[in-house]
Amino acid sequence: MKWAKFHIIFICCVSGSLFSQSKLNQFLKPSDTLNKPRRNAVIISESSLATVALIGLDQLWYADYPRSSFKTINDSSEWLQMDKFGHVFSSYQLGRIGANTLNWAGISKKDQLLFGSTLGLGFLTAVEVMDGFSEEWGFSWTDMAANVTGTGLYIGQELLWKEQRILLKYSFHRTDFAKQRPDKLGNGLFEEFLKDYNGQTYWLSANLNTFFKTDYIPNWLNLAFGYGADGMLTGDPNDPLFLNQNRTRQYYLSLDIDLTRIKTNSNVLKTIFDVFNVIKIPFPAIELNSEGRLKMHYFYF
Repeated sequence: MKWAKFHIIFICCVSGSLFSQSKLNQFLKPSDTLNKPRRNAVIISESSLATVALIGLDQLWYADYPRSSFKTINDSSEWLQMDKFGHVFSSYQLGRIGANTLNWAGISKKDQLLFGSTLGLGFLTAVEVMDGFSEEWGFSWTDMAANVTGTGLYIGQELLWKEQRILLKYSFHRTDFAKQRPDKLGNGLFEEFLKDYNGQTYWLSANLNTFFKTDYIPNWLNLAFGYGADGMLTGDPNDPLFLNQNRTRQYYLSLDIDLTRIKTNSNVLKTIFDVFNVIKIPFPAIELNSEGRLKMHYFYF
């Protein structure tokens, strides 16, 4: 009798779970035509999030530093350009998210590119203007160029191929440099993930089958080209307090997986794959640095 009760409860729970998953699966399915409630939800949500984020930055970050009249700076030589790759990556990913959410709402492809893929450029431009009025920083034209590059990489591929054959991805590993300057490079894993440029690698991940059209290469297999840097305790290469930095550029060749090209009928899995597709999948990698040294990584992240 107890087993029978448990069996009935189990069936009810599984049925309820399947029903919930079915509803979620249907909810996540992109609309074939314009869905006005979804469109309105996307516009309100993205506008609200952007506004809250900018107000939060102004009150929680910029308020701790003196304000100034608007000024520009030239920071193109800092951090071996790792910060610029960060801008390219952020602009690309925000634009991709913006276009994908409009696609979910059934917005036309033209409007996805016009209003969705420019989301990152608009948001990061607003942040750059806020930098311009801060005594600590300034409006950076090279940052803006990086922002435009990230947006252009997304839009250009959609116009040329109607798909993203080359993805921008990110990977991170902890380094000892953050321990030497935790105030600048991060104190703890989360801060280091954002601040320690020594542990960051940015990747161009190209899908092989979209270029070579072969039957023997898995459709989800990518070839990835990475860029990283090492030996940086400060952004300025001529900082008098850190004259003995061994700053090196690092170039990588590796394999990767485009999770969005794994076949599945589940919209839940498609959404999960799309979210995690910003991260480079760990694989063996070959490294060549700016000092001419070649190194093999059996497992690189």
